[in-house]
Amino acid sequence: MIIAVDGMGGDHAPGEIIKGVIESLAAFEDIDIHIYGDEQAMSPFLTDHERLKVIHCTERIEPDDEPVRAIRRKKDASMVRMAQAVKDGEAAACVSAGNTGALMAAGLFVVGRIDGIERPALAPTLPTVDGQGFVMLDLGANADAKPSQLGQYAVMGSIYAEKVRGIAKPRVGLLNIGTEEGKGNELTKAAYEVLYNEPVHFIGNVEARDLLTGVADVVVTDGFTGNMVLKSIEGTAQAFFTMLKEVYGSSLKSKLSAGLIKDELRGLKNKMDYTEYGGACLFGLNSPVIKAHGSSNANAILNAIRQARTMVQYDVCGTIRETVRKAETQ
Repeated sequence: MIIAVDGMGGDHAPGEIIKGVIESLAAFEDIDIHIYGDEQAMSPFLTDHERLKVIHCTERIEPDDEPVRAIRRKKDASMVRMAQAVKDGEAAACVSAGNTGALMAAGLFVVGRIDGIERPALAPTLPTVDGQGFVMLDLGANADAKPSQLGQYAVMGSIYAEKVRGIAKPRVGLLNIGTEEGKGNELTKAAYEVLYNEPVHFIGNVEARDLLTGVADVVVTDGFTGNMVLKSIEGTAQAFFTMLKEVYGSSLKSKLSAGLIKDELRGLKNKMDYTEYGGACLFGLNSPVIKAHGSSNANAILNAIRQARTMVQYDVCGTIRETVRKAETQ
């Protein structure tokens, strides 16, 4: 299995990207990795490895590049070459920590959308207090959504939760302002009926305050709402740990107590770090495309590659394709 990796994407590229790639090759003996990027920039971090191939690219997509224009004009960019390799069958999946919009454009226009899927969705696995996590989609691929698209999100998320996360009969919830059936705006009211008739274990509406308690295994919403929820969770977690650090550094007594529970605090921080679950999948594409967080370190890249490998192993995209095909023929 060959996985393509964008060596130039992300805040800490190429060093942390390459470190994560090397750790992945040590962890998984059944994968080869092709890394795309400026060979001169990457060379200080590279080591010889029989399962690592470097593909030199003369361009890179910057964080402030306009996504669609960059994909169309920078044909030799590492992200574009990586996506093209997947389309051409040279790689089974791809991973990038680069420009999110550009990766979504590369996924849509280069890798290609599964027939019958109206719009791809961006879906990370977010943390829960019990450590199990939940899949949430869409978190920003599309600001608006139709009820039928939320239905497709539910199907794709459920397949992923079952195949990759190993959850039998995943619980699918619709994010809403209340749990009652009649709650919400026109979109959520119509989507409720759609999800009720999809081949998923739909448990009804769920509220944002319950997400981190594990109320559902899959949560669907439009991309505008989902992205705001994601940023709220990120900001709250960052603020909480900042305040915790201030409290434990405020006096000698608190510093001593912090030293006693140092490992527990580190474990708590790791539990709330959603990069531990991998990256955000772009569901609805012909092959797995994984968006790692822009500030990914080597461990986050390792987990994103792990995620891509598992999606290929369990043929998640193929299962989505077959499920959509069956639904269209019924």
